Amino acid sequence: MNFIKTLKQTLLLTTIIVSITNCHYKPKQQINKWQPLFNGKDLNDWIVKIKGYPLGENYNNTFIVEDGVMKVNYKVYDSFNNAFGHIYYKTPFSNYKFRMQYRFTGEQLQGGAGWAKRNSGVMIHCEDPKNIGIDQDFPVSIEVQLLGGLDAGERPTGNLCTPGTHVVIDNSLYTPHCINSSSQTYNGDQWVTVEIEVRNDSIIKHFINGEKVLSYTKPQIGGAVDYNKNYWNALKNTPLKKGYISLQSESHPVEFKNIELLEL
Repeated sequence: MNFIKTLKQTLLLTTIIVSITNCHYKPKQQINKWQPLFNGKDLNDWIVKIKGYPLGENYNNTFIVEDGVMKVNYKVYDSFNNAFGHIYYKTPFSNYKFRMQYRFTGEQLQGGAGWAKRNSGVMIHCEDPKNIGIDQDFPVSIEVQLLGGLDAGERPTGNLCTPGTHVVIDNSLYTPHCINSSSQTYNGDQWVTVEIEVRNDSIIKHFINGEKVLSYTKPQIGGAVDYNKNYWNALKNTPLKKGYISLQSESHPVEFKNIELLEL
């Protein structure tokens, strides 16, 4: 009888423990949710840096918000004058998925380079914007290059460029500045969805309209930089494990919306 009583007590205790555990357990997919990085109203969570101007100065209202959309705006500019700009989200990230929609509009600003026509990008694993030099062109980062078609030939988007960085492709260190993805060409002013999966310093994947178009591994410091050269040269081959996310202004009007992030 004592054995049966003890067995019943053990079963009851086990049932209670399982019930408590189930009450507090939530599957990972329920905990991790896409979070908006852009509220559609203002740029309060973002930091602007335009070449030639101090951090935080939104020169000539380069970045504006209209109708729930973040826009690269050149209405006040007379000429581009190499005023490369970036707008950084306030928080760095390491393991995540990022997605947004973008489109190019209008005509390129006078003075912009030929390669910058219908050209922008998402810079990931960026250096801290507080360390950007006042005349620095681009942050040390991994760039997911966004290109619009020119109504003549193929011009894929979701490409890779590497300002001050290198990656590994097909088990070999890739040192050229850019490599094209396998995406289609998107002409006109249509909205295109870009998604990026970032796994620390292991693997990064690019997706355009839901299709994987490029992947690579082992992002690291390396290559030419235009500011703090001695500092970055001393860090050559250092793995890039995390960083800020920024969006570019490179002389062609472009719009961004539905900017979201899912931490992994």
